[in-house]
Amino acid sequence: MYSEYNPQELELLRPILDSDERVYWTGRPLLVPFLASGIPFLIFGLIWGAIDLFGFILPMQQFGGGIPTGFILPFFALHLFPFYGSILNLLRLLLIHRNTIYAYTNKRLVIRSGFLGIDFKTIDYDRIVNLEVNVNPLEKLFQVGSILVFTGEMVSTRHGQRPTSSRFSAIKNPYDVFKAIKTVSLDVKTDWNYPNAQRPDSNPGYQTRYDPRQ
Repeated sequence: MYSEYNPQELELLRPILDSDERVYWTGRPLLVPFLASGIPFLIFGLIWGAIDLFGFILPMQQFGGGIPTGFILPFFALHLFPFYGSILNLLRLLLIHRNTIYAYTNKRLVIRSGFLGIDFKTIDYDRIVNLEVNVNPLEKLFQVGSILVFTGEMVSTRHGQRPTSSRFSAIKNPYDVFKAIKTVSLDVKTDWNYPNAQRPDSNPGYQTRYDPRQ
């Protein structure tokens, strides 16, 4: 099983770990692919700002027009929100990246994140209904990928309901981590479903091979 963790990252997870919980892997997202989710909004914001600057602000300064400053300043403070909002969003992602750590243990998946404070999200293995690996072109360029974790939760949209997922974003060795989580998840679920009266002291893993009849 693929196992790798950073002692410093492990210490940052200590506040929510159980006394008998073992961490098998920790990782952080790579910066550039992680920030990529904010790039479309940033491009839109820069285009919006350029239109305001060259289409309105500079011509008004050049030709005047007697429009009172008391109107112009509040108007552009609101109208330029897509411009400075896109920059603030990128700064928000930078702060979130600094606080983000992913991990899987012998009990659950852990996602540490947060913008101003620190947030923890955990997913017990019995809640996982599906896992996916997603490697987009930018992630492929940086040799990273994302793991999507589905628990059956749904989110409402204007087109109806769709499944929502948690994500290990832009991590190294995504396929190895994916296979390891699948293995641990199956082993833990099998162990939990085993009758307590017959439960062994240790679980060597689910090793039964399915052999269909010919």
